[in-house]
Amino acid sequence: MVDTMRKKIFILAPVAIMTALVIYFFFFKGEDKKDKFTFADITRGDLNTTITSSGTLDAIKKVDVGTQVSGILAKIYVDFNYEVKKGQMLALIDTTFLAAQVRDSKAGLERAQAQYESSFAKHKRNKQLFEKGYLSELDFINSKTALKSDSASLNSAASALERAKTNLSYAFIVAPMSGKIINRNVEQGQTVAASFSTPTLFTITDDLAQMKILATVDESDIGQIKLRQDVQFTVQSYPDKKFTGKVVQVRLNPQVIQNVVNYTIVVNADNSEKLLLPGMTATVEFFIEQKKDVLLIPNSALRFQPNEDLLAEFKKNLEKEMANAPDSIKNRFKNREGGGSGNSSGRGFGNSSNRTRNFGSVWYLDETGKLKTSRVVLGVTDGKNTEIVRGRNLKEGMKVISGIVENNTQVQNNKTNILNPQSNMPRSPRRGF
Repeated sequence: MVDTMRKKIFILAPVAIMTALVIYFFFFKGEDKKDKFTFADITRGDLNTTITSSGTLDAIKKVDVGTQVSGILAKIYVDFNYEVKKGQMLALIDTTFLAAQVRDSKAGLERAQAQYESSFAKHKRNKQLFEKGYLSELDFINSKTALKSDSASLNSAASALERAKTNLSYAFIVAPMSGKIINRNVEQGQTVAASFSTPTLFTITDDLAQMKILATVDESDIGQIKLRQDVQFTVQSYPDKKFTGKVVQVRLNPQVIQNVVNYTIVVNADNSEKLLLPGMTATVEFFIEQKKDVLLIPNSALRFQPNEDLLAEFKKNLEKEMANAPDSIKNRFKNREGGGSGNSSGRGFGNSSNRTRNFGSVWYLDETGKLKTSRVVLGVTDGKNTEIVRGRNLKEGMKVISGIVENNTQVQNNKTNILNPQSNMPRSPRRGF
């Protein structure tokens, strides 16, 4: 029995060792190289380059209702948030003195009318006497002058009456347009004085189904703002909801804010849900360029550069591959090695300084775990991802290297790749990500 157990142990021990070695080589040893790197995925989606700004929401049309006469507010008929129609009574100023002025003006008009009629009759008689030679020319001129003076007094009295009636009508404060009362600055019984300036009693806005945003954009970005440009914005009250609008006006009057020249952009926005209120602060994104269904690569992968050891290993593997390649490919490779004037460590691998700014290089591991690189033609960027216009061996879902892990700590390579377009894409200090 003991011998049998020993035989089983003797047989199972090597099997266990072999199994452990297989597991190690297949599952651990093969991933040693992968454990050296962090990876990012190439995805497909939409890319928007934007300029981010902030502004204040307001009604498209807003009217301050005031008064042109002084007096005590006898009645107030509306309050905050009242819906009013054009011509509707809002408030009434006490009419005691204004009505008295109308009566006094009427009396003055009657006096002037009577005086004019008397002067007219006298002048008519004097004219007949003057024509017959019974009245001197001087007396006739005085009669004529008196008639003109009384006529002027009559017209003045009529104007005074008209002015008194107008002032009386101003005591009836009516809505100049249909809309909603968003502000009321007075209380019933309060005295308002219109001597030097027109006091504001109410503020009325039109239909709040349409709103406007007054956003500020600095001079470095204003050249990219166009009329009818699409806009997306959020407000703090609804941080997860996106609202849309369009640019309707670019005001040319500059404003200097903290030594930066800014311009006011007017954006019209739909508010059919009535969620937006006047005075809200909006974070606005102006869409500069939009790309649909394109290959996207994270910018961290474009910033990655292998160290000297990795480059040496890569070059050694590449030379082995070139040994079995046709002569045409060998000659092309030699030309690439000798043509760059930049960093020698990157020469021939997509890092030479004579490349155009729209090119970049991406590093990845092939099926055998070898380090590979691919040149890519890059498009627009939003600061986080960049469009891949063209790239050899790159496809959706592919994992590319974005960093190196040393001692279980990720080391992000932040060196600027000579071919990295991050510094060459259209930049904005307020570009939205």
